[in-house]
Amino acid sequence: MSFELLSDPIRKYIRDKRWEQLRPIQNAAITRILTTDSHYILVSGTASGKTEAAFLPILSQVNFNERGVQVLYISPLIALINDQFLRVEDLCKNLEVSVVKWHGEANKTSKEKLIKDPSGVVLITPESLEAMFANKPFNVKQLFSNVKFVVIDEIHSFIGSGRGVQLKSILSRLQHLNENQFRIIGLSATLGDYDEAKKFTGNNLQTIVLRDSTQKEIDAKFKFFKSDGDELPLELLKDLYLETKDSKVLVFPNSRGLAEVVAVKLKKISEKVKGHANYFSHHSSVDKEVREYVEYFAKSNSRQNFCISCTSTLELGIDIGSVDQVVQIDATNSIASLIQRIGRSGRREGAKSSLFLYATNKWSLLQSLACWLLFKEKFIEPKDSMSFAYDLLLHQALSITKGHSGIEFNDLVKLLNQNFAFNDIAISDIEEILNHLIHIDLLEKLRNEVIIGIEGEKIVNNRDFYSTFILEDNFKVVNAGIKIGEIPMSPQIIEDENILLAAKIWKIRFVDLKAKKIEVIPTNDGKKPMFSGGGGMVHPAIRQKMLEIIYQDEVFKELDEEASGELDEMRNDFAIFNIKNPKSERPLLVADKKLLFYSFTGTKINSTLQFLFNAAGIENSIDDKTSVFEIAIAKEDFLGKLNLIRADAHNIDEIITEELEQNPEALKISKWGIYLPVKFQIEWMKQNYFDIKQTQEFLLSVNIVDNFSV
Repeated sequence: MSFELLSDPIRKYIRDKRWEQLRPIQNAAITRILTTDSHYILVSGTASGKTEAAFLPILSQVNFNERGVQVLYISPLIALINDQFLRVEDLCKNLEVSVVKWHGEANKTSKEKLIKDPSGVVLITPESLEAMFANKPFNVKQLFSNVKFVVIDEIHSFIGSGRGVQLKSILSRLQHLNENQFRIIGLSATLGDYDEAKKFTGNNLQTIVLRDSTQKEIDAKFKFFKSDGDELPLELLKDLYLETKDSKVLVFPNSRGLAEVVAVKLKKISEKVKGHANYFSHHSSVDKEVREYVEYFAKSNSRQNFCISCTSTLELGIDIGSVDQVVQIDATNSIASLIQRIGRSGRREGAKSSLFLYATNKWSLLQSLACWLLFKEKFIEPKDSMSFAYDLLLHQALSITKGHSGIEFNDLVKLLNQNFAFNDIAISDIEEILNHLIHIDLLEKLRNEVIIGIEGEKIVNNRDFYSTFILEDNFKVVNAGIKIGEIPMSPQIIEDENILLAAKIWKIRFVDLKAKKIEVIPTNDGKKPMFSGGGGMVHPAIRQKMLEIIYQDEVFKELDEEASGELDEMRNDFAIFNIKNPKSERPLLVADKKLLFYSFTGTKINSTLQFLFNAAGIENSIDDKTSVFEIAIAKEDFLGKLNLIRADAHNIDEIITEELEQNPEALKISKWGIYLPVKFQIEWMKQNYFDIKQTQEFLLSVNIVDNFSV
């Protein structure tokens, strides 16, 4: 029995907590972690006890009397670290083990104490580790050279991103200085690709996935309220109020601006009918202290109902206590995101999850339904591999050079080549990128040694250096000396204009452009603030499922009358196309002055198709939300040029490379990719913006069916 394998202090902890039994993922993890030397990825639903599944056996096995930090917990969010700190500290209470938070907002005294006497458990973000490697490499060695376990929380959030490559590189660098190879335990509720998760350990063969596939029962209800523009229909907000007024609710409206609209307007409705006042917004532009108050309120109020209108800031595993309902307004871009959000409700033992999906247009309804059906089929979209992350290799080259205060050129090449984050990048490419950095003065070569160059100093000494994502250039919003949040500058930010922020309405009294500060006072009516940010990537399987739904006659019990009517109307609209096989046929609407080609495929394939259409002289525009191309040439011309593209499908890679070489202004580049030689910028774009292989398969398999086909 797994309980008997645990140490006495940990068994005492479990008895003190009066747990009746261990959860399935905990039983499996305890047995395997304590009886083998493998790395593990623990996959189990939200609120299934994954944190304890990792820490109970780790704390039972590790000898905390040894020098140095013994356990490193890595999180994608500072807020999640703050939340998990209390749980881990509680787990360690019978062990007399120190638990320290290490991030930009953490207590300095605790950090200084840890440096003087390294021990226990440290909770940290990848960016804080990066900063330590670059600025205080001695501290890294002193603290982490004897680490036994690294726990990566929400590991799925790192996969397929530059931040994930950075984390892999940091883990590889940690292994390089570690006296004993540490073990890695990854945690996730939503993994679509186990092989990609295994790459974070640097040893796929020694990494085992433990999966608890038990699914909670979910009550789902779809409602449709047609919107004529960007504004949410008032009838939707009234219905949302009635459905949620007596519950503890999270509402996900897909944008920070709409999150504010929902919070403010629901609060107004509640005031009119004398309902509760606990309406909040929670997103990255709301001040940290305000967000923490919202989290605390939700967690500590077992009796009062509340409604938090939020973005992905509450998608990951921050504990906000018991939530009765989750509301999604319009479609998520991924099934993984939908799963995370659903998992926020029904966290009590035996409780169901409750999901309301509101759609404001027919395409959003169709995508929401497709995501829901794929979720029920247990499909989670796999993330794209980032095998050739040249931009992150460049970034890590600068970080390593800074951390070493100069390094032999050949040693730098060797360190990058041995780093498992860059396994697939050839030595010749590494050397070419480093020589380019020397050429543009990001690095400087002195005989055989490289140091940070004059231009490089400006980059590596900026606090923005430690992250892979571009930080927003925001203005602080302040009322009576108290910071409310931050918003980007826009034409809307002028004196006497009203804005919504932190679930309240504010009038702008003064804009200080030099200090980047906006002074506001409370008022009664306002507009949502304008935030940047485009739509996310949609996987081809979602769009394929959307087309299949249209060409079947199944009635879905989850849809209300209006939603069912809207789906029937879409089916009638597409009945003009004689499509027999939705897997291999796509509709082409031939109208008087234009064509509408419904590709029903993923964002990356659509981007590749549009690039090829432009190269072939097919005048077009695309709305990726509907996956429809508007074609401005005659049907015969379009089909003729499409056949030429198909005939040359095996050369797509070369076509894209040649076009981008001739038109480098068309390149879309990452934060660190702008410093790469053009050939590597092209390779980065081909990997991250296009999908050459699947576009080839799409072109060679798809048949066009127009509205005149019999």
